[in-house]
Amino acid sequence: MLLDSASLYYRAYFGVPDSVRAPDGTPVNAVRGLLDFIARLVQDHRPDELVACMDADWRPAWRVELIPSYKAHRVALEHAEGPDEEETPDTLAPQVPVIEAVLDALGIARIGVAGYEADDVIGTLAGRAKGPVDIVTGDRDLYQLIDDARGVRVLYPLKGVGTLQITDEAVLREKYAVDGAGYVDLALLRGDPSDGLPGVPGVGEKTAAKLLDAHGDLAGIMAAVDDPRSKLTPALRGRLDGAREYLAVAPTVVRVATDVPLPEFDPVLPAAPRDPAMVDALATRWGLGGAVRRLLAVLQH
Repeated sequence: MLLDSASLYYRAYFGVPDSVRAPDGTPVNAVRGLLDFIARLVQDHRPDELVACMDADWRPAWRVELIPSYKAHRVALEHAEGPDEEETPDTLAPQVPVIEAVLDALGIARIGVAGYEADDVIGTLAGRAKGPVDIVTGDRDLYQLIDDARGVRVLYPLKGVGTLQITDEAVLREKYAVDGAGYVDLALLRGDPSDGLPGVPGVGEKTAAKLLDAHGDLAGIMAAVDDPRSKLTPALRGRLDGAREYLAVAPTVVRVATDVPLPEFDPVLPAAPRDPAMVDALATRWGLGGAVRRLLAVLQH
């Protein structure tokens, strides 16, 4: 089980009231919510291994170089060296180090790699997996990794993590008329304002799906643009032709990396905490006793 941690702690932050606070009054709603999410996921799905994948760089320079608008509207502070700072709610950012400290003390594997997003870590781990993989994320970009033959699914939270949409190739075909591999082309054609991806002007999800159905993939679509005998309407041909520069680089930006240099780690779920004293200290300091006890009870069974 691979967790898109930022996606889940954002959901926890907005789903758990910020009246959930540490003894000193600091909000810990994202921490408490994420720990409860993990407990529920382990209880319901019983994974043998679990990795919390982190955004060591939420806006990698190699993606921005290709498409400068990539996530640009979410930049709070630019840095000449190192990753830019993402605009996050004031009371969420300080909770992330607490989340990391608690996961480490529990012994739950946590991986973030400089220069890469959590999506890239997930893509690399899913590619290396010997058995089935469940990816837990509220980010549809990861639909591209769905692969029935390899048992790779996306568990997409509809309400908390108690109600998950189990997304496999049948669901993808029903909703988008593509398979996992085709989702990259669909996503880059229609664009995604939340990620600063412009897409092809005038091409929405339905048009993108029809184009892919008729021509197979992006290369097939562009071959049709160049073929005067193809049945593309003049307007659509013009739009696609005008977007060539974007379409040449978009696949590299939208496709998750599968070759991230991962550190050594142990993905096996711990039956007991790695550092019990530190778990106790963190639970006391941040008022997380109940959430930690619930998670430990699930891990012990």
